[in-house]
Amino acid sequence: MKDRELAIFEILEKLYPDAKIALDYDSDFHLLVAVILSAQCTDVRVNKVTPVLFAKYPGIKDFAEADIEELKKLIYTTGFYNNKAKNIIGAAKAILSEYNGKIPKTISEFSKIPGVARKTANVVLSEVYGICEGITVDTHVIRLSGRLGFCEQKLADKKNAVKIEEALMNIFPKKLWCKLPHLLILHGRKVCTAKNPKCGECAVNKLCPYYKNPIRK
Repeated sequence: MKDRELAIFEILEKLYPDAKIALDYDSDFHLLVAVILSAQCTDVRVNKVTPVLFAKYPGIKDFAEADIEELKKLIYTTGFYNNKAKNIIGAAKAILSEYNGKIPKTISEFSKIPGVARKTANVVLSEVYGICEGITVDTHVIRLSGRLGFCEQKLADKKNAVKIEEALMNIFPKKLWCKLPHLLILHGRKVCTAKNPKCGECAVNKLCPYYKNPIRK
């Protein structure tokens, strides 16, 4: 790992020692449901929906047997509720029938489940099992990877999550893969925002290419 990237990681780790997933959940499958709901939706909104949802469907079997129209009503405010409801029920049925009710432990297996793309698999596997086969790449990670020079800016501009994940995996050792996205996401929310980033008060600005030569859009 290059000294600059390591220095940025260490600074952010000290700045956010308690960085963790922002979604609330109380079981493995509930986490998967929350992650599915978070697509094109804020974690804050998801956390407002899930208490009622999880109370009505406490277990994976309850989701598998859920009435899809009732489920749609409960998750309506998260957006794309038709597909999300279909995927949640489909995921519950698939995990019950094919994996004895347990979350698969590899991305290749997990990605076969309805509603589970690579990003979702990375999030759930790292949280549930501490398994990091890859690095979770969301909009904050994409933005900061470009600004901090972890990947080519054109990859960030195109939001090429696959290539950005590959770049991050080549820079950072595997032992940091689970923690890195939490740090970038939190810094992206608090300081390195999409619009009007607070570069002057950023703890890593002296190491940041964007701060030295900002690309304003």
